[in-house]
Amino acid sequence: MRFGDRLVNLISAMGTAKDKAGASRYFVVEMDQQQALAAYRADWIARKVVDIPAFDMVREGRDWKTDTRKIEALEAEEARLQLWPKLARALKLARLYGGAAIIIGIEGDDPALPLNPASIGKGGLSYIHVASRYEINPGEINRDAASPDWGEPLWYNINSAGRGNVRIHPSRVIRFIGAEVPDIAMQNGWGDSVLLAIDEAVKNAGLATNGIAALIAEAKVDVYKIPNFMKNVGDEAYRQKVIDRISLANQGKSINNGLLMDAEEDYIQKQVRFAQLPEVLQLYLQIAAGAADIPATRLLGQSPAGMNSTGESDLRNYYDRLAADQNVNLRPRLEKLDEVLIRSALGQRPGEVHFEFASLWQISEKEKGEIFSLKAAAARALAGAAAGPVLPVNALSDALVNTFTEDGSLPGLEAAIEEHGKLSEQDPASPEPGAADPIDPAADPTLNPDPPPQA
Repeated sequence: MRFGDRLVNLISAMGTAKDKAGASRYFVVEMDQQQALAAYRADWIARKVVDIPAFDMVREGRDWKTDTRKIEALEAEEARLQLWPKLARALKLARLYGGAAIIIGIEGDDPALPLNPASIGKGGLSYIHVASRYEINPGEINRDAASPDWGEPLWYNINSAGRGNVRIHPSRVIRFIGAEVPDIAMQNGWGDSVLLAIDEAVKNAGLATNGIAALIAEAKVDVYKIPNFMKNVGDEAYRQKVIDRISLANQGKSINNGLLMDAEEDYIQKQVRFAQLPEVLQLYLQIAAGAADIPATRLLGQSPAGMNSTGESDLRNYYDRLAADQNVNLRPRLEKLDEVLIRSALGQRPGEVHFEFASLWQISEKEKGEIFSLKAAAARALAGAAAGPVLPVNALSDALVNTFTEDGSLPGLEAAIEEHGKLSEQDPASPEPGAADPIDPAADPTLNPDPPPQA
């Protein structure tokens, strides 16, 4: 007998051919478009699993790093194109179906030709459209290892009303993948729905919920024992008399009223005990939350359980994972779009323009005040060191203005700086606005007790 590299017990038959666990095998039940859509529409857990991470990844947007006027132009361009709602939709469709795409539209360009971002002027980006994997079809996968686009489709096809089948160059398509598969060619350039791997956990949670709900109707059952019931039940008149008898008994009994019965009859009331059912339901829901990699406090909207529990650590870990996902998966796709978006907003592509994702973790007003105090104290320490300022005061002032403008610590600071100017723009010899004019002692005799001698 041949054994693999694993633990084997010949007495208990564990690990041998007689071991029942040895017959276990994994298999995949494919989830097509109809099944994925039905799960999303009919099951609240499936809908949340798809929607929550997609929404959380984009809900705070991003912070542009450049001067104020450019930021305003970039944000206006994002609003015109409805970037963030469409980005959220692309992420949802990718998670639901396994893939989606954002199509970049340039007015007057042939979509079948490569996109040249350098040729795009101000306002040149006409639109961005979102399509699911069932609305846009990838072509042959590039298997040329020497190509920078290895593993990517060589083209895309999409059916357009009035134009028929339109071929689109991959440089105009930003592809989003749901759950990645080892070989992208297995799914014709797409991934799996995120619901595929957690389908069993979600269904079990739903079955547990429905089962407990069904037990509520059976929480109390009245049992009447009637002599010779089975002997006479075949008689139609007898059956009707029994029904009338039970109906009369039910009408008469209540909390305050007694129950009239024949001396030979017996009455029993059976009740279902729900003492352990909440724990069972909670267990199934937690398994579904763990399978979806979403904290139960976020997925179920419930307060954390247990002594001294706040749920803060779970949410922090969740937001940290999403922040990593933003930089690993979302940033490359946004940067591809930004090569066009920035030129469309500014008319050119300044090298210093970049962005950072806004923090997903929202702090309280008290925490904001404490952070503001710490930053102000650090600035005073840098500017007033005993050996002299550690940093040039003007540079430190400009850095603080940028910091307090970006984090919103001082509302209206940006407008005030534009009106009065930065510290580095002030004339050192000029008095502060509103200050009194300097006084000349020679012009005020009260300040000069010794007048000059007469000629």
